[in-house]
Amino acid sequence: MERFDVDQLGEGTVRPVVTAPDPVLSQPCQPVSPSSPETVRLAADLMATMAVSPGCVGLAANQLGVSARVFSLDVTGHPKTRTLHGPLVLVNPEIISASRKERAREGCMSVPDFTGDVRRASRLVLGGYLPGTGEPIEIETNAFEARACLHELDHIDGLLFLDRVAGAHAIHPRQTYQ
Repeated sequence: MERFDVDQLGEGTVRPVVTAPDPVLSQPCQPVSPSSPETVRLAADLMATMAVSPGCVGLAANQLGVSARVFSLDVTGHPKTRTLHGPLVLVNPEIISASRKERAREGCMSVPDFTGDVRRASRLVLGGYLPGTGEPIEIETNAFEARACLHELDHIDGLLFLDRVAGAHAIHPRQTYQ
């Protein structure tokens, strides 16, 4: 796959991030047309909002209050990254295969006060479409990028990482650093 060209989306608008328990976060999102102007605008807004959010590596459409099967991702520079596809927006993504489950700590902009230990596949093949062109793509990834993709897929399926933890013992107050 060629690198996704974020510049093709145009300038996005930074939007507020919806936090739990907002009902939009617990409803499965609807498929959308990858080439529609609304989807392209949403993709640009996702990237713009991520860019101004420290530590953010992914954002789903419903976190911006939009029930659309779209998410953005960019794990560039994260210390746990092994496979890197750079900045990316996927429309109507679906899991093709997932394997090698591992447990790790996750956080989320929609759950700002907590983190949690979640078991997820560490190897992933994901299919979807690029916004604008509607080009179908397939991404093979692992480690942290796979975890981030699965976290965002959960969002568009109406799930938070809190829905995946093994119990209250696996939820932790978020650490804040000065």
